[in-house]
Parts: sequence; C-alpha cells; structure tokens
Amino acid sequence: MELTNEFRVTVPIDRAWDVLTDLELIAPCMPGAELLSVEGEEYRGAVKVKVGPITAQYKGKATFQEKDHAAHRAVIRADGRETRGQGNASAVITATLTEDGDATAVRLSTDLTISGKAAQFGRGVLADVSAKLLRQFVQCLESNVLSADPASVPDSAPDDTPVAAADVPAPHQEAATRPAPRPAGGALP
Repeated sequence: MELTNEFRVTVPIDRAWDVLTDLELIAPCMPGAELLSVEGEEYRGAVKVKVGPITAQYKGKATFQEKDHAAHRAVIRADGRETRGQGNASAVITATLTEDGDATAVRLSTDLTISGKAAQFGRGVLADVSAKLLRQFVQCLESNVLSADPASVPDSAPDDTPVAAADVPAPHQEAATRPAPRPAGGALP
C-alpha cells in the first residue's frame, strides 16, 4: 500500500537534511520506537503500534538504500517481524526535501507491506495512524531537536508506550510523545 505524507520544518534545507538523515539523533522522536543498535549503516530497533484494539510490536532493521545530498533525497528500507505473532512489516520510505523560504518542506512516500493482525485494517485507518504518528514526530523534532543548538541536543531515548490510533483518548496519545533519557554519554544499550 502506498502512503504519502508531507510536513514542514522551520530550518534551512541543509540543516534539515543533516538532522533527518541522522537516524540516531531523530530516533527518540519516533513515537513508539526504540533504537537498539547501530552497525555501520544498519539500524536495529523495535516499534510498538496500536491500531484500533490491536497493539503490535515489531523488531527489525532499517538501512539507507540511497542518500543523495545534492538532490536532498533519501530512501530507507525497513523490515520487521512481530515479536508476538506471525506478522511482518516492510516499508520503503522515500524522503524528498525542498526549500520552502527559510524552512524546508519534506515529502515522505511509503510503500508499505504488512501482514498479521494489523493487516486487517484498511488503507484509510493505516493512513490516519501514519498521519498521527508523523504529527507527533514533527512536534517532537521541532521542540527537542531543531530548536536546540546542534552541539547541545540532549541525549534521549524513546518511550516504549505504544503509539495510539485515532480512537484512543488524547492523554494516552500525548504520553507516547515524551522521550525518556538515554544513558549517559549517548551510549545505546
């Protein structure tokens, strides 16, 4: 299934590119996600997502398939397997950045393949959840990463609270956006 999302960040394109292609830096802003390890260009992690009454947790890896600084275009491949269940998820995410005055417009095109419990929900529900996650990510990114001096960005790790779908009350959704501190020195477990 194809999903397209767009957002805008209030920094120039080169700063946005540097931040958005630094997966270790932005991982704490990904709702429900936890970066477990980095080996070269391979990022291993886990993500919990709540879609309607179903909570699914996936463990897997993500790698850059393409990173074109001149064109401000990056392609990431992510593959995960449900930790409790038979489901799988894979995505190819293409991010394209364009100048938008003093800011940067970002377009994400995602080719998502999903099986298991979460697959019973249609494109509409998954697109709604995707849009909600993106709003939470951008809010965290603006508040915790982009507003800071690059040298003073605090180390933090994601909350493992499942990301909430649209039918969950707002207080639960807000809890999923607060990152927890990362161990001293930015070391990953």
